[in-house]
Amino acid sequence: MDFKYFSKNGEIRPIEEAAVPLANIEYQYGFGVYENVRVENGSPRFIKDHVVRLEESARIIGLEHRYAASMIYHTIHELVEKTEQGTYNLKILLVGGQTPSLFIFPLNPHFPDKKLYRDGVHCITYEYERPFPHAKSLNMLESYLAYTKAREAGAHDALLVNSKGCITEGTRTNFFLMRDKALVSAPEAEILLGVTRKVLLDVAKGEGFTMVEEEIRFGDIDEADGAFLTSTSAKILPIRSIDEIELKPPPPSLRELMSAFDAFLASH
Repeated sequence: MDFKYFSKNGEIRPIEEAAVPLANIEYQYGFGVYENVRVENGSPRFIKDHVVRLEESARIIGLEHRYAASMIYHTIHELVEKTEQGTYNLKILLVGGQTPSLFIFPLNPHFPDKKLYRDGVHCITYEYERPFPHAKSLNMLESYLAYTKAREAGAHDALLVNSKGCITEGTRTNFFLMRDKALVSAPEAEILLGVTRKVLLDVAKGEGFTMVEEEIRFGDIDEADGAFLTSTSAKILPIRSIDEIELKPPPPSLRELMSAFDAFLASH
């Protein structure tokens, strides 16, 4: 898609003016937070949840700013109306400093191939713990290296393994195991609480699923009925293998959950 506009500090501008000064040391050092919002058929999805998390991320890393939630909502809707495109992603970028800057700009989405929803994806593991699990910060070097290693291995994502040898989350995804109709997640204190993850858990509860928080070790993978990832762009994506471990085919309960989630999105 050819995007023509972005927003800086609440003002809609031509995309040609989108730039960050080279002297911005806060941007150089990753002192900022961000969100990715899915826009579908001209409608931004779950913007309240994204803005709440943006503000919480800023609070966690000590980034003070003057941008009210109401102003961000208004700017998003104004930019979406000006963009006049169907389905894409919006990136919200809040960079700290003496005068914090708020950028909002459209991006072409990267949706998984449809066959991956049928067959599942391959993932690798990577030893790393993010320093502020609940903050979606710009300090993404190690996650970038992990994701690069995954792509070099032909994998969809890298699953992060903490100092206890437990799987927590992906570099850009949340991770679940399945046991019948129980969704098993790493403890929420140790992971980024994804917006898609949050919505999914609400839908799952209405469909009779339960959620269990526990440390996930490699032995748990063999015993599980299945596993999947969640993210803004991918929604629910089955996993077929992790490193050298081949998982069972996606169980009927996962297909049921995927259908329920798609139906929820279609009606909202």
